[in-house]
Amino acid sequence: MFQEDYKAASNTALAKSNFLKKNPAGYFISSMMAGLYIAFGSILMGIVGGYMTGQPAQKLVCGIIFSVGLCFVTVAGAELFTGNNFVMSVGALKKTVTWAQTAKVWVVCYLGNLVGSVVAAGIFTMTGIPGSGDVGAFFENTAVAKATGTPANLFAKAILCNILVCVAIWCGTRLKSEGAKIVMNFCCVGTFVTCGFEHSIANMTFLSVGMMNGAAVGLGGFLYNLLIVTLGNMVGGIVFVALPYYFISKEKA
Repeated sequence: MFQEDYKAASNTALAKSNFLKKNPAGYFISSMMAGLYIAFGSILMGIVGGYMTGQPAQKLVCGIIFSVGLCFVTVAGAELFTGNNFVMSVGALKKTVTWAQTAKVWVVCYLGNLVGSVVAAGIFTMTGIPGSGDVGAFFENTAVAKATGTPANLFAKAILCNILVCVAIWCGTRLKSEGAKIVMNFCCVGTFVTCGFEHSIANMTFLSVGMMNGAAVGLGGFLYNLLIVTLGNMVGGIVFVALPYYFISKEKA
C-alpha cells in the first residue's frame, strides 16, 4: 500500500535538494519564511494564552490557534525543518537523494528557520506587547519552562510532537484538496500543542521572545532546549513516520 504516495514524497525530497543546489539563496529565504510563519502561530498562541490565563480551555484554544503557523507554511509554501525530517528521510530511504544531500537540506533549512524565528521575535518585542501583563507572563513562563525541562522529558515530548507534524505532512502528500490539508494541520498540530509537546522551530520564537523581555533564560538555556528538542523531533519524524511507511509501502517484504 501507499507506493505511489511514498514515491511522490521521495520525488519531493529530490526537488528540495535540487532547489537548494540551484538556488541556495532562494532556499534559505524560503526557510526563513517558514520560521516567520511558525513565529506568527507562536505569537498568536502567546497573546491568546496570556489573555486566557486561568481559563480551563486555555491549552485547547492555544492548540487550535497555533495551527495557523503550519497552515501558512503549507498553503503559502516554505521550507520547515521538522516537516523536512520526514520528506528528506523518505527520499534517502528511496534513494532519490543521498543522506549527505539530506543532511545539507536539514542544516540550511534549520538555520533559515532560526533566522526567521529570531527576526520575528525581535520585531514582536519592538511592539511592546510581550513586555508586561498576562501576555508577558505567558511568554516568560513558557520560555523558562522550556529552558529548564529535564532532558528525558524534552526529548520524549519532541519525539511525540514531530510524529504528529510529520503525519500532517504525510497526509498532505496523499490529500489533493488544500482544505483537507488544512483540516489535518489543525488536527495534528492542535493535538501536539494542547498536549504540551516540544517543537524546535516554535521554541526558537518562544525562547527568543522570553530572552528579549527579561525571562530568566540565557543563551545556554536556549541552546540546551534546542539541542534536545531538535534531536527528538528528528527521531520522531524519521524513526516513527518515514521509516514505518517505508516498510509499509514496499511491494515485497
